[in-house]
Amino acid sequence: MSTLSSGLRPPADRPVPPEPRTSASPGPRIPASPKPRAGRFRRAAARLTPADRAVLWLYLLTRISLWITAHFARWLFPARPGAREAAPVLAPFQRWDANHYLHIARDGYFPAGAGPWTSGWDNREAFFPGYPFLLRAVHTVVPDWTAAGLLISFVAGAVAVLALARIARAYLPEDAAGRRTAALFLLSPCAVFLAVGYTEALFLAFALPAWLAAVRHRWALAAVLTALATTVRVSGLFLAAAIALLFVLTAREKRDRRSWRAAGWMLLPALPPAAYSWYLHVYTGDWMAWKHAQERGWYRTFHTPWEAWANTWNGAFGHTQTTGYALMFQAELVAMLVGLALVAVLLYRRRWPEALYVALSLWALGTSYWYTSIPRATLLWWPLWIGLAALSLRRPWFRTAYLSVAAPVTTLVALTFLTGRWAG
Repeated sequence: MSTLSSGLRPPADRPVPPEPRTSASPGPRIPASPKPRAGRFRRAAARLTPADRAVLWLYLLTRISLWITAHFARWLFPARPGAREAAPVLAPFQRWDANHYLHIARDGYFPAGAGPWTSGWDNREAFFPGYPFLLRAVHTVVPDWTAAGLLISFVAGAVAVLALARIARAYLPEDAAGRRTAALFLLSPCAVFLAVGYTEALFLAFALPAWLAAVRHRWALAAVLTALATTVRVSGLFLAAAIALLFVLTAREKRDRRSWRAAGWMLLPALPPAAYSWYLHVYTGDWMAWKHAQERGWYRTFHTPWEAWANTWNGAFGHTQTTGYALMFQAELVAMLVGLALVAVLLYRRRWPEALYVALSLWALGTSYWYTSIPRATLLWWPLWIGLAALSLRRPWFRTAYLSVAAPVTTLVALTFLTGRWAG
């Protein structure tokens, strides 16, 4: 992280040179039949540099590795002891939040008049509508709901990792910066959630290009992408705050009135959450129905940070939980410490917008009854992976140490999720 400069250095655009024209025979040329789809694909491929292709190749290899793990998991860890037939191919991916999103996409938020007033309600309004809406759209082409969700995460994950690598190359001077950042990110402990029917991949597919546009001062594009991110997760609002701060710092540095003309774009990301709150209010009479659903279903009632730490510590080491849950609480504590250290480093390096983004995430996750989902949230902290890549480029031993620890932990977390043992 210490190699990050105090300023932003977006990489220079690499224009694609025009193809040379040749004349094989005299006379007028007859234009070839137009092939719009092939032409669009070639233009998109031409914009990928060799470094981009290397990152995408690494992404594909890690997806294949995960799919192999899922295949063996359904044979080696059957749901029922003594089973003589493996679970269906996609069964390892049909877990927890993926089912919530499936139910929303298939049935809507309030099917047949059900809602928070119904006994046994699943609190589905806690989940923002961006992912379920896209899942329903993809399902019109892919009949299987789980396969549709996996397709979304696969495509979105490719966009996200490519954007992450480009951001890393904007921050770090080394040629291998993008590839190294992508490798550490894709082999991170909770990387399995990028490949399943969860929102992390889709959120990053909007958030990381938004940040890349912001560091290049393309404020309108950054605002539109951030608005799309806010349809997926409330974390989009934290990103919006970070980009707004970056905009203010940039405008003040330029000391030009024209620099402030794009200020109105900074308000755009607030519209999707406001629209969702209005929608929920129509059905429930509660403007904060999504927040109250989180409180009912996941103990996200407000507590002071020290109370949340104490409750999580008690769950981890107080022998009040089964060993599986206790281990998860231990992981929550470690992830919180990592986040706090990251914020401290970012503040020391005067990376104010990035520090604000991570700090808001920690505040939201660290003020519940106890910590929930902080390890998964590390996937959204792109400064962490860029900082670790910077450290590994300066200290080659760090990459070996990281992979030696991350490889077994990543495999273990993937297996616990794919076999239905996640969270206890």
